[in-house]
Amino acid sequence: MKKYTYLAGLLASALFLSGCSDSFLEVNSPTQETIDTYFTTDEHIQEAVVAAYDPLHWPDWAMDEYNPVNIMSDIMADDIWVGGADRNDNKYWHLMMNYEALPTNCMRGLWTDAYSGVKRCNDVMTYLTWAGENVTAENRAYYQAQVITLRVFYYNWLWKFWGNIPYFDENLTAPYLAEQLTADQVYGKIITDLEGVITMDALPMKEQSANYGRVTKAMVYMLYAEIVMYQNDETRYGKALQYMQEIINAPEYDLVDDYTTIFKEAGEWSKESIFEVNYKDDNAVRGYTAPLLAGGTVLPRLLGPKDWPDGTDGHDNGWGFAPIRKETYERYSANDARRDATCWNAAAINNNYTHRYQNTGFFLEKYAAHTGDNKDQNADADLNYNNNLRIYRYAETLLNAAELIVRGAGTGDAKGYLNLVHKRAGLVTEIEPTIDNIIEERRLEFVGEGKRYWDLIRTGKAASVLVPDEYGYRTNTWSANKKYLPIPQGEIDAAQGTLTQNNY
Repeated sequence: MKKYTYLAGLLASALFLSGCSDSFLEVNSPTQETIDTYFTTDEHIQEAVVAAYDPLHWPDWAMDEYNPVNIMSDIMADDIWVGGADRNDNKYWHLMMNYEALPTNCMRGLWTDAYSGVKRCNDVMTYLTWAGENVTAENRAYYQAQVITLRVFYYNWLWKFWGNIPYFDENLTAPYLAEQLTADQVYGKIITDLEGVITMDALPMKEQSANYGRVTKAMVYMLYAEIVMYQNDETRYGKALQYMQEIINAPEYDLVDDYTTIFKEAGEWSKESIFEVNYKDDNAVRGYTAPLLAGGTVLPRLLGPKDWPDGTDGHDNGWGFAPIRKETYERYSANDARRDATCWNAAAINNNYTHRYQNTGFFLEKYAAHTGDNKDQNADADLNYNNNLRIYRYAETLLNAAELIVRGAGTGDAKGYLNLVHKRAGLVTEIEPTIDNIIEERRLEFVGEGKRYWDLIRTGKAASVLVPDEYGYRTNTWSANKKYLPIPQGEIDAAQGTLTQNNY
């Protein structure tokens, strides 16, 4: 098993020695509390738990890169293009689209974000040992369930994009060695962690509004099903179906009647929402020089048409990334409510914006920059749109359940589950619950939500997808063989065999 060294960071210190005394080594502060005494109360443990959520907000812009997970997933599939100024604008996105990513040019920011999250989750587990009886058994289980689930969520990013990765559930100490596990070994670790959380039964099925954004039992169930189905672990299909049906039978969740409302601000944390990453513009202070502060997201600015006249059709100017493919728009029936709620036909409104690379005239309405959505921010307007990132919706619960039933995981109304989603879009004719029909329904339902690429891989359909290159199109053999992105150069040094562990 290969081992890589994690470097915890460089400590710069100047030591001035005087005579034979070693008093210069005394570092006890007379005024400041140390970390091992600070994180011993329930109140301070709560602070650390909140900090473990922070890296969920970072991928859109952090570490000097734009790494929104939903977009980077979908550009490797067949619904959206990369766009931007040209093939050198966010170059690693274009390399990912063509399955040519390099260690010197891939989304290293997501790697850092994810391991930052892992580190913070492990911190909480350590702090709980320091706190002892200062934290009640009930609260201890509640905090543990949250951070273990978050740690799995961060590892899920790394596992799906990179496959073979270093895994650790305790933060590393000198000499900072961690084994790089195979993708299957990582799966074994994270699914066991989730099963432990489920056994704890410490999370509510849905949180109260004051706690929207925290993980819940329903979120754990959805993460479990996603990981099991991506791994094609048939031995756990029955459990995954059971969890989907628990959500379906719970009174807290249902489809909203109007699909077009889901991605509006008023649609955040609706009865359909199972998990979202919260972004806000109210007094938001996130900035380019301080991207880790609380606030909004840059995703809407990335996705709008370049030089669009602000306010026209209720939209703001953008940078022209991730245009919707014309073929995607045409897959929808004219009476499908999801078409216009997903694909904004900007060219039909005003075709005088700057047409950037791979322009189609269609842009992702779900996360478009709408006028006024960053009006209450106090820093950089680009980074502070208030659009929450939708991670899991009840529609996916229904489609997961339908697919698992068709795959033989158990009994249930697969046709009914599938057609609840289908008919909600305004489509009257029922469809049969076949794997092809379910995957197509997922495609129409989740454009721009980061589901399509992983669906193509896990179902073996990636082999038939054609991807663009400068000469036309070629077969997507990269994802068909389930290969993974290269480890980012600089995070892993080819000569030294070392990885950098961040300390965020």
